Amino acid sequence: MKFDSKTRLYGILGDPISHTLSPVMHNAAFAAVNYPGVYLAFEVKDLAGALTGAKALDLKGLSVTIPYKVKALDLVDKLDDTARRIGALNTIINRNGNLYGFNSDSPGAMAALAEKTTIKDKNVAIIGAGGAARALAYGVKSQGGSLSIYNRSLPKARQLASELDVSFFPLLEFGNKQCDILINTTSVGMTPNYDNMAVAPQTLNKNMVVMDIVYNPLKTALLKQADKIGCVIIDGVSMFVYQGALQFEMWTGIKAPVDIMRESVLNALK
Repeated sequence: MKFDSKTRLYGILGDPISHTLSPVMHNAAFAAVNYPGVYLAFEVKDLAGALTGAKALDLKGLSVTIPYKVKALDLVDKLDDTARRIGALNTIINRNGNLYGFNSDSPGAMAALAEKTTIKDKNVAIIGAGGAARALAYGVKSQGGSLSIYNRSLPKARQLASELDVSFFPLLEFGNKQCDILINTTSVGMTPNYDNMAVAPQTLNKNMVVMDIVYNPLKTALLKQADKIGCVIIDGVSMFVYQGALQFEMWTGIKAPVDIMRESVLNALK
């Protein structure tokens, strides 16, 4: 692709950021539709400063990842109602110098789950209480799932559970209660710590649907163990691609080349 002064700049803000495949996915999408854009990864220590810089440099759109999905809420100029209800954002659009915050994680995750299971009336356990957990919890609750939050930090779990009027428990208590769907929203198991699991292997059973939003590695230790005992598993690539496709469409107004985006991520993971 040709890059010049008219090239539109996009990026992802996070810390750490070296693991991300968002540039691979979005640049493949830009190239596929011949869109004059480029997408870069920025490891950011000062989120407020980075967003001020994004305005000054006229970045057209941003992804926001760990640990800034909640903090960014107070730093954008306008916030979508759904992102406000979730209490986290992962997508920013720059419209004439005003930053608008959205959340594509929630619909992206629900699309990934819908490929393998239904949510209504299912007992769903979410591991974690951060920005991604908020998006997943909001989606599960809106689709009629019976939700429980498990987290190491009880104050964060209590806050999220209170907002959604659902149950919360210490992470160590997972396994004491039945669940139909288990979703790990933490970074446990992410490269390079790919041998780690958020829950003990013996707490899994073959009747569960197990989803891990970590996509690098493609098959985390949690998913390997779940697959071994016969669970239906959902890897993080599906959610990653679906949420990215929604971002792409919000930024460009062009239908996302979903298959190409998925293929680019899978090829990178190989």
